Amino acid sequence: MALESINPGELDPPETYSHVVVATGTRMVFVAGQVAEDRAGELVGPGDMTAQARQVFVNVGHALAAAGARPDQVTKLTIFVAGYRREHLAQIEEGRVALFGDHKPTDTLVGVAALSRPEYLLEVDAVAVVDDAV
Repeated sequence: MALESINPGELDPPETYSHVVVATGTRMVFVAGQVAEDRAGELVGPGDMTAQARQVFVNVGHALAAAGARPDQVTKLTIFVAGYRREHLAQIEEGRVALFGDHKPTDTLVGVAALSRPEYLLEVDAVAVVDDAV
């Protein structure tokens, strides 16, 4: 599996993601939106964006591992943030960097009025491309 990150010179270079990722592999992994719940279904970090971001990305990591995928094989994220404000970016980035390190998949951040439960502050889904010989 190979990923090529591209940031065209005609576009403002992003710090936390890539504008384009070209993936070559044999299997795609789709991870459903993950929220800040622990194994028992209990909310982690009520009202705390940083704590919820950490848990959300931990959950994305668990889901990837269950499918035989690694964080560095993720090509695309969608991040939904309830009541989005610019200061949320740094808080979300803490959880993201904990999972991905220097890997920067493409992403779309969408501010929404609410998620499926009012106490959820963010939800993240992911797409990864892997080889069959994982």
